[in-house]
Amino acid sequence: MAIDKKNKTALRRRLRIRNKLKTGTGSKPRISVFRSLKHIYAQIIDDVNGKTLASCSTVSLSSCAGDKKNKARTIGLELAKSALKSGIKEAFLDRGDSRYLGRVAALADGLREGGIVI
Repeated sequence: MAIDKKNKTALRRRLRIRNKLKTGTGSKPRISVFRSLKHIYAQIIDDVNGKTLASCSTVSLSSCAGDKKNKARTIGLELAKSALKSGIKEAFLDRGDSRYLGRVAALADGLREGGIVI
């Protein structure tokens, strides 16, 4: 019963956040963030064309070191590098059902340090 309530709360939060966001376009795409217990995944999505423009995760990078926050910041920096190569300078952050704390905030800080305007 408690797990069902937690799932409903997460679903409501995800839908509330997604409704506040505008859809990602080619000039200002959406950065989707997913975190699991061990890893964090981020991808830049153009919702108009339905294409993923860039993606990065702790699974794909072996050079990540440190705790989970440092790894998330590194993922943000790497994603920002690949986004700037593609000509993307600003984007929306879609944190899904995760709260803007810890690893999600560290990833956003890494994106900002890399030169992406969120």
